[in-house]
Amino acid sequence: MKSKQYSVKIYEVNITDEVEFMEFFDNNYTLFKDHLIVIKGNFPSTIKTYLEKKKLSYLHNVSLPKGRNRKALEEELKAEHREIAVSAQMAQNEVERLSSRLHNNLTVLDEMIRSGREIDIQGDLLLLNRVNSGATIKTTGNLIITKVVEGSIRCLGNFMMLTASPKANIVFNGVEVDNNLLENRLNRVELKNNEIIITPVLKKEINWAL
Repeated sequence: MKSKQYSVKIYEVNITDEVEFMEFFDNNYTLFKDHLIVIKGNFPSTIKTYLEKKKLSYLHNVSLPKGRNRKALEEELKAEHREIAVSAQMAQNEVERLSSRLHNNLTVLDEMIRSGREIDIQGDLLLLNRVNSGATIKTTGNLIITKVVEGSIRCLGNFMMLTASPKANIVFNGVEVDNNLLENRLNRVELKNNEIIITPVLKKEINWAL
């Protein structure tokens, strides 16, 4: 993907008098020729023709994001970092607890599983990265994934721990798991007495998939 980021100056205006509008831009053309003109409300065809003739860039009736001051941005970033830190600690605690139940034939991977790739593991898998949409993970044993899953999972073990997105397709012991039951950030999915039990790690509630 190729992308560019622009810093754009924007001038937003409501047109109440067409002549006044055109006179204003005639007198201030040098100042506003590099601005994006956002027209709110009525947008007469004469004004559209005028702007195009002047080669002025414009948009009509769009909602632009409001800027935030530095303090607001810093507070938002601090809150996000705190939330990430708490989630990471909870994930680490849960991984350590469940990792002790993994068998000796354990595969540990610390790499992003990209779209189109298929990982087939005979045994248990501890994946320390994400699974992108279009990628597939298959395990005959237990599975722990510490980052978000957007691809396909096929697990035949006794338990999984993962965070699934709406894009994910999760099949545990031949049963497709409803993504609505995996809406929490971390979920422990276990097979007990032939029943699949989903326990949200951040909300200690138990939901039944079967």
